[in-house]
Amino acid sequence: MKPDLFEAPDYYNLDDLLTEEHKLVRTAARDWVKRDVSPIIEEAAQKAEFPKEIIKGLAEIGAFGPYIPEEYGGAGLDQISYGLIMQEIERGDSGVRSTASVQSSLVMYPIYKFGSEEQRKKFLPKLASGEFIGCFGLTEPDHGSNPGGMVTNFKDKGDHYLLNGAKMWISNAPFADVAVVWAKDESGRIHGLLVERGMEGFSTPTTHNKWSLRASATGELIFDNVKIPKENLLPNKSGLGAPLMCLDSARFGIAWGAIGAAMDCYDTALRYAKERHQFGKPIGAFQLQQKKLAEMITEITKAQLLAWRLGSLRNEDKATSSQISMAKRNNVEMALKIARESRQILGGMGITGEYSIMRHMMNLESVITYEGTHDIHLLITGMDITGLNAFK
Repeated sequence: MKPDLFEAPDYYNLDDLLTEEHKLVRTAARDWVKRDVSPIIEEAAQKAEFPKEIIKGLAEIGAFGPYIPEEYGGAGLDQISYGLIMQEIERGDSGVRSTASVQSSLVMYPIYKFGSEEQRKKFLPKLASGEFIGCFGLTEPDHGSNPGGMVTNFKDKGDHYLLNGAKMWISNAPFADVAVVWAKDESGRIHGLLVERGMEGFSTPTTHNKWSLRASATGELIFDNVKIPKENLLPNKSGLGAPLMCLDSARFGIAWGAIGAAMDCYDTALRYAKERHQFGKPIGAFQLQQKKLAEMITEITKAQLLAWRLGSLRNEDKATSSQISMAKRNNVEMALKIARESRQILGGMGITGEYSIMRHMMNLESVITYEGTHDIHLLITGMDITGLNAFK
């Protein structure tokens, strides 16, 4: 295994905008990725296995619920800290970041925001420590971009609810201890339910043969007359707006995380361009390679500014869903383009597992689709600026 020589680009001295706490949080995450992720992630991706041994480390660097208050096991950090942690983890691998952001934004966040005090105390400390792993059930086989069309439902049976339906493309599903599942009641209203591992009729088959996010565990959630205790219903918010609030938090993390993948590809390509010689000089001395690298650092810098400003707005509780959509869409597209250009700089070596670029490229093909597709986020911006709804 080659040593992890990553050096983060900061062309506009953006570190000046960060607090000392931000930098300490980032350093802890970066050092952990170099020590515990980089040496094992290529093999894990080749084998299509999630490296469960990293769960403890993710918890130790505060990657699970970093903005959840300390009384519930979180680190009590701000939104920029959360973003920086996601950036550093995705610099290692998008699949590992998926595990962390699902746990934080799609499981711990709704339990904290919409759950009862009993639910918070029961689940959040164990999720923060990594003792429990969670997943989020919204997407269905026939309802992806239109989650409001879901058919998963539950009926009130007096002393319990009876849940039926299925979800798919669920990160962490194969080994999750608890699933935050969104389903319709008998009136068609959407609610969140906490479905626990071991409940009769609840199964989580693994999704195989993925070319993307291979070091992340993906599966289905199947509910066949699952009896859900009434105390497992999230009581403090219902309707489609509840899961969409969770997705806002996760998309914010993705906007930061994608920068990490882009920085890793850029750093790899820059280093290679200085070392690889053709026609008597480093390929980095040729104009076309400099054009690629100059455009990469420009786009990374723009994405960094976008994410930092969005984090500042999130800290002030002023960020809109549309602003989050813009950042997610822009930054993931930026990262995917940089991965492709970086692969070209490396030539044939760019497709091998000796370098991280092809793995990042394949992963980003999922990231550009999940939690709102590239086109859907474009239409969210379009609706926001025109006031006209293109979805109906």
